[in-house]
Amino acid sequence: MATHLATKMATYAPSVRDNEIDLRTLLSTLGDHKHLILLGTAVFLALSIMYVVLATPEYEANAVVQVEKKTPVVPGLNANAQQSSGPQDAPASTEIQLLTSRQVLGEALSDLGLDVRVEPKHFPFFGNFVARNFQPAQPNDVASPWFGLSSFGWGGERLQFARLTVPDELVDVPLLLVAGNDGLYTLKDDDGNTLLTGRVGEQATGNGITSLVTTLHANPGMRFKVTRLNSLVILDQMKDDITAVEQGRDSGVIALRYSNADPVLAKRVLENISNTYVHQNVARNSAEAAKRLTFVKAQLPKVRKELEKAQASLTAFQAQTQTLDVGVQNQALLNQSVALESNIQQLRMQQAELAAKYTPQHPAYKALLGQIGQFERERGAIQQRIRELPETQQGLFWRSRDVEVTNQTYANLLDQAQQLDIARAGAVGNVRVIDPAAVNLDSPTWPKPIPTIIGGTALGALLMVAFVLLQQMLRRGVEDPVDIELLGLPVYASIPYSEKGRELGVGAGRLTHSGHQRLLALKAPTDLAMEALRSLRTSLHFARFKTKNNLLMITAPSPGVGKTFVCANLAVTMAQAGQRVLLIDADMRRGTLHHAMGARSENGLSELISGQIPLETALRRVAGAENLSFISRGDVPPNPSELLMHPAFGELLEQVAPLYDIVVIDTPPVLAVTDAAVIGHQAGTCLMVVRFGLNQQREIALAKQRLEQNGVEVKGAIFNGVQKRSGGHYAYSYYDYLPAKETA
Repeated sequence: MATHLATKMATYAPSVRDNEIDLRTLLSTLGDHKHLILLGTAVFLALSIMYVVLATPEYEANAVVQVEKKTPVVPGLNANAQQSSGPQDAPASTEIQLLTSRQVLGEALSDLGLDVRVEPKHFPFFGNFVARNFQPAQPNDVASPWFGLSSFGWGGERLQFARLTVPDELVDVPLLLVAGNDGLYTLKDDDGNTLLTGRVGEQATGNGITSLVTTLHANPGMRFKVTRLNSLVILDQMKDDITAVEQGRDSGVIALRYSNADPVLAKRVLENISNTYVHQNVARNSAEAAKRLTFVKAQLPKVRKELEKAQASLTAFQAQTQTLDVGVQNQALLNQSVALESNIQQLRMQQAELAAKYTPQHPAYKALLGQIGQFERERGAIQQRIRELPETQQGLFWRSRDVEVTNQTYANLLDQAQQLDIARAGAVGNVRVIDPAAVNLDSPTWPKPIPTIIGGTALGALLMVAFVLLQQMLRRGVEDPVDIELLGLPVYASIPYSEKGRELGVGAGRLTHSGHQRLLALKAPTDLAMEALRSLRTSLHFARFKTKNNLLMITAPSPGVGKTFVCANLAVTMAQAGQRVLLIDADMRRGTLHHAMGARSENGLSELISGQIPLETALRRVAGAENLSFISRGDVPPNPSELLMHPAFGELLEQVAPLYDIVVIDTPPVLAVTDAAVIGHQAGTCLMVVRFGLNQQREIALAKQRLEQNGVEVKGAIFNGVQKRSGGHYAYSYYDYLPAKETA
């Protein structure tokens, strides 16, 4: 069978199979590691539950404000003045920026003392959970220390500052406040140096620090971490934490949300922000009324002087001409002229206001000039009719008109001044709070138990799957005999993974000496691995007829492939078939064949080659396998390779070969040392043990190449530890191969 395989594989050029990734391979890999995946997922599930239980919950405060589309009418101004005061619609994006501006947030920062962070020191891991669930019997009660650890807070601790100023170098630097007896406290730096000592309710100063503590409820010795924060940093953080979103397009309704571990603080922050925003909006309208009132009051003295001057001129003219009043027929004309002149005066005052805001090209300014032009044309027509009157009537008419117009203007200004004064005192804004700040204490915003547990568990499963796939990708040995045969090595046998062999301590090269045999062939002869070894025995029986001698060398590319397991149990199966078998442990560095046989390593190959003992002393019989003898490695020599190259080793093999039907030689790994290449010159057959999922295709090719470069032909491979998995390859590496410590 082996000859047929060798002939068949000779038609193929040695090659390395390309990467092949398919769904079946992935599912097979995940199935092989299902216990690891389930364990990792369970760990993440437990961690998620612990996080939900122990994490500090955050509560969300929410409020709703409305920005009306039109600015409230300021009393005392006509429609034109109101329309010319600016845009009527307030974009929600602009109002949102105002809501989260430093001017608004700064008042909340100052009013609530948010620039001082106070954190009670809790016991690690579960102290925060204990403190959070403390239920005081009376207000201001503090929990008794657990286990006598009074330096930690266990619930009910409270510390409030009315003032805390520190030097610039201590801004954002955590300080330690230690509570004392009778309201005393000590403030220390992170090195434990005392900065100041104070009492609750009294201002304390020291080392550039000013402190005024208003509230301190804690057990003596309890510690707080106190930090004076940078105001700009806190404002920027608050701006990021506060969410302001318009509810509906162009609705003007803005929803505010803010989360904090302290629900009372979250509500107070949002209340302060919304109220400050409304007050500032009212203040802006009040400022507009005050500005207009200032302008009106500045005009009153001027108009009063003009009124007095017009009245004096009228009185003097009447005394000179002995006329009392305008005739009845001219009274209607006078009323029209007065009305037009009054309107023109009002528009001129508005023009003066607009000139301070807009350029002459502004549409509002142009519209006002158009109205003034229209009234002036009407006034010109009336003036033309007045010129047709007698000279005395004209003089009386003009002076009477001046008095009426100035008097009416003065009266209008007085009325506006009174209304603007009232508007300034009782101004209202275009913003109002619809829903005051509120917090749902029964439903924290974080953590959400169900989503957190599901998400954590799913994350754990994904991470474990990714870990398994990454591990498989980075450490993928051959998992298909075809991958070995593509290298020109026929696979003589595929040995299934044996759980019983692992329990015996033989598999994977992990051998321990306990004074009794660890041979699977004797302990579990019906194991599937033994059936595969019997098949290998049959193949070797027929292949041996074409070899130069009966020496069988079994090697491996690297340590840990189960080479000694194969050698020991294959030798037993051959002996059980009636063949005289000699098993030699030629791995004088780390050979462990004596463990499998239940013997010790001394008086073995190293002593035999060096001539310290005769062959009869080195040969040992194996109980349970009458036809099997073995030679242990002996004491670890300082020069194993030189001993194997000594003529005495070749003479030893020539001496024992005729005495046995087959001599099985267990050699060191090829990529570790050169011993296998030295031994291979003596052996008629060389087989290489390849470990399923461990040895890579390229390192197998390298081991084969290294032996062939030294004139050793590798007849085939033994595929050990086969499991139901898919395989691949990755870059090879070299191995450290140091002497193992002898165990008693």
